[in-house]
Amino acid sequence: MNLLYANDRQGQYPASWYAATATPLDPFERLKGQTRADVCVIGAGYTGLSAALHLAEAGYDVALIEAHRVGFGASGRNGGQLGSGQRMDQTGLEKMMGHEDAAKLWNLAEDAKNLVKSLVAKHKIECHLKPGIAHACFTAREVAQEHGYADHLRKTYGYDQIENLEADAFYEICPSPAYKGGTLDMGAGHLHPLSYALGLARAAQSAGVRIHENSVVHDIQRGTRVVVRTDHGQVEADHVILACNGYLGGLERKVAARVMPINNFIAATEPLGDDAARVLTRDIAVADTKFVINYFRLSHDKRLLFGGGESYGYRFPSDIAATVRKPMQEIYPHLRDVKIDYTWGGTLGITLKRMPYLARLAPNILSASGYSGHGVGTATHAGKLMADAIAGQAEGFDTMARVPAPAFPGGSALRSPLLVLAMTWYAMRDRLGV
Repeated sequence: MNLLYANDRQGQYPASWYAATATPLDPFERLKGQTRADVCVIGAGYTGLSAALHLAEAGYDVALIEAHRVGFGASGRNGGQLGSGQRMDQTGLEKMMGHEDAAKLWNLAEDAKNLVKSLVAKHKIECHLKPGIAHACFTAREVAQEHGYADHLRKTYGYDQIENLEADAFYEICPSPAYKGGTLDMGAGHLHPLSYALGLARAAQSAGVRIHENSVVHDIQRGTRVVVRTDHGQVEADHVILACNGYLGGLERKVAARVMPINNFIAATEPLGDDAARVLTRDIAVADTKFVINYFRLSHDKRLLFGGGESYGYRFPSDIAATVRKPMQEIYPHLRDVKIDYTWGGTLGITLKRMPYLARLAPNILSASGYSGHGVGTATHAGKLMADAIAGQAEGFDTMARVPAPAFPGGSALRSPLLVLAMTWYAMRDRLGV
């Protein structure tokens, strides 16, 4: 199944609240005929847009090729949360990588957040970037663990932007009866993800990047100069960057073995008006501790944007609203009958370790993907790290590339059924409160 087309129409953004409220870009011409470039970037999400922008600003001639539209995939559909740290927490990274590399990974994650904030400011990207993500817990045990981890960040990494909240203090911010406390990270943030992607595209175009949409890459011929082919044209380049994430398909087997596409879903309610204060009393985002995570925030027009729900298989469910409404009403029972105006799904890439997979596939081919739901900052930063590596400054890229990235068991044929079994197990644990 080709996920580029399984749930979407060629060259069209999904009917999301993001697409309805973003300022659109005129379509870029598809790649036609033969052309040359210093670097060819495949995929115009955060990773590819950031890589292309930073390379162009460094003086490289860049061709950026996108199968649909810029920001079409997860970059234009996600929950918009700019989280702190890596996708795996620091205690896990310390055990896996040792304290020295774990500290480097923490610093790189802080660089990622700062990069997003600086790009938004530098290029005047109107994407409603705001500070604050609350991490919500369902049990007293989870609250104790969350507070202990926040204490560890303060003591070991000097991170003082996170506040421990007991049940009453958490309820004042997030008045849901489901949560028993948590933390509030004001160093993290949230934004309009599609507007951010389109802003990066505008900046890249202004920097001289040649952007081609509706140009599906079907072949990469390796060599001293790499040839990238689409149905209507080809690019010959000194370097190639793969930035396809969940939509890679069979373009590169080594990456496909380690990065698995999965789907996630979001609903946008009708504007809540004064009732928005019964959802959140501050303009922050929330993510909770369930394995099948719930994540949500209020939009600038006071809608609840709620992400969650389970779906197995690569096709979106026929009723996304019902899929998302179930966990939404568990968190906010009073919204049981609220009108839902928009629903959409998207495909992201995950890895076994839930850490991004950065790799040098050939001396002149780099790849970054598998952000596992932590891509707003990490994907943007991965693009810059690959641009830096091509320019001869590979320390950050090499640090990320040292993170273990085992292949999924069973290969491409069995990895999806095995994931279904695992997700079913964890979803059952969520429901039982284990």
